[in-house]
Parts: sequence; structure tokens; C-alpha cells
Amino acid sequence: MKLYVTGAAGFIGSNYVRWLLANTDDEVTILDALTYAGNLETIRDLVDDRRCRFVHGDICDTDVVTETMQGHDAVVHFAAETHVDRSIKDGYSFVRTNCYGTNVLCDVALRVGIERFVHISTDEVYGSIEEGSFTEDDKLTPRSPYSAAKAGSDLIALSYFTTHGLPVLVTRCSNNFGPYQFPEKVIPLFTTNLLDGKQVPLYGDGGNVRDWIHVHDHNTAAHLVLQKGTPGEVYNIGAGNEITNRELTYRLLELTGRDESFILPVEDRKGHDRRYSITHDKVSALGWRTEHTLDDGLAATVAWYRDNRAWWEPLKAKAAF
Repeated sequence: MKLYVTGAAGFIGSNYVRWLLANTDDEVTILDALTYAGNLETIRDLVDDRRCRFVHGDICDTDVVTETMQGHDAVVHFAAETHVDRSIKDGYSFVRTNCYGTNVLCDVALRVGIERFVHISTDEVYGSIEEGSFTEDDKLTPRSPYSAAKAGSDLIALSYFTTHGLPVLVTRCSNNFGPYQFPEKVIPLFTTNLLDGKQVPLYGDGGNVRDWIHVHDHNTAAHLVLQKGTPGEVYNIGAGNEITNRELTYRLLELTGRDESFILPVEDRKGHDRRYSITHDKVSALGWRTEHTLDDGLAATVAWYRDNRAWWEPLKAKAAF
């Protein structure tokens, strides 16, 4: 199979392509704009593989997408603006990339005859939930510019299935973690700060709850949806590893050998959703199972950042955080 993978110089997409090249015979074209979170160093080893081609381009550029998507069997669409804090300060870029960019991809995919189109989304489109877990049939109630833009992109993609018959499948995942994650996100930010002997900023009372899934487990689920999912359907991808931000912080303190003095309480973020939780029965029915527990995944992730300073130190220095 020839796959067209957008945003694969970023965290989840690069891990997906790395898994593909190691576990399948597929050929891959990566399209990435190399924005601040897309790093060519992350995929340098991948593009050395004869089965992997890299294209530096923007998903909003119809000409580039048309020229480079032709001849592929499937699209796996990771490219997105994803950081909630940044969306609060600059919502425009999120709408442009997440909504308009997705529309461009769907339109071109329809014209060039793509056979499967997997749109990677987030559980944040459902909003916050006090008890229980969201299913794929629950309504969308996004509460940040980021999640609103992702919800819009979901609806755009699904509209191409309903209106035009484009074989779209949507996945909505919980919080991913693992190697090569840009160090503005909580686990790599806290881990790298602690490794450097710096404090970590804990929002509010630290009681916000998230479900964490190792990026490897997310990507095997997404690939299974590509292979076996039903077009027009949505598939939640979660691991059931719900934990408060405060408890997560304490686990990272333990793994890095730091104490409570490294916690810096800060004012809560605007519109900070209290709890995310999704079911994953539907994707599990396809035969998917997680391979990583939260504990072993966190330990492996901390070890990776400890061993790969050459990757993340330049990124933090450039971003000045």
C-alpha cells in the first residue's frame, strides 16, 4: 500500500511512520510544513529509507497537495495545530490548518481517487465530562479554540463521506505520550525540566483528569482502523489510564529523582476542562489491545528523554521555555 501521511515530522505522525517502516511493506510519502513542532531531525532516519519520501509543504496549499497525493492508496491525516494554550492566544492559525487544511486534503483525495482517508482527531471535541465516558455517538461540545477547530475538521471530513462518498474514517484519541513529543506538552515539558533541575508549572489545584495512551498503542489502533474500519464511522482510541495532573506530576518526580519542591503552582488556564474520558469498545472490537501500561510507558518515556538530550535541548533553547 502507498500511504500519504500528513504531519509526520511531528510527534504522533513520526512515530506512526517509524512503526510502518518497521512492521509493514508499505511505501510512505510524508507531507509536513515543518512548523515549530515539526522537526526534520525527528524523521531524518526515516527519509533515508527507500520506501519513505519527504515533501516540505503545507496542507493548505492545493497545488502541492494535488501534485504529491496522486498515486497513493490511502491518506492518514495527522497534520494539525494542537496546543490548547497557543490556540487561546492565536485561534486563527488553528482554524486555517485544522479546518481549511482538512478541507483541501479531502477535496484532493476525492479528485485523485483515494481509497481510504483516516482523519486523526482528539477526545477534546467532546468537551469535559464529570462522570462516565463519552462514546462515539455523543454530541460535540468543544470548549477551546483548538478543540473547536478539530471538531470542525471532523465534521468537514465526515461531510465528504456523506456528500461525496469519500471513504473517511475518523479517530478520536486521548492524550498521547512517548518519544519525540515536542517539549511544550506536559509530559516532555515536565520531564525535561526535572532532568535539568528546574521546576514544573502545575495548573490550578492539579485535579484535572486525563486518560493517557502511549503513542505506540495509539498508532496500532489508528492503523487497524485504516485496515478494518468502516468508512463514515468514528472510532475513539483511549487506554483507560485516567490520572490527575497532580498524580502524574508526582510519578514524574519519582522517575526523575526529584521532590515536591520542584512543583510550581500556577494560576489555572482559561477554560481548563476538568476531565476527559472516552470509551474504546468500538476499536477494541476490531481486535486492538494496548501493549503499554501507564507505569512502564512513563518509565520508558523518561528514559528516552534522559538519553536523547541532543534531540530536545535545541528545541527548548530555540523556543525559550
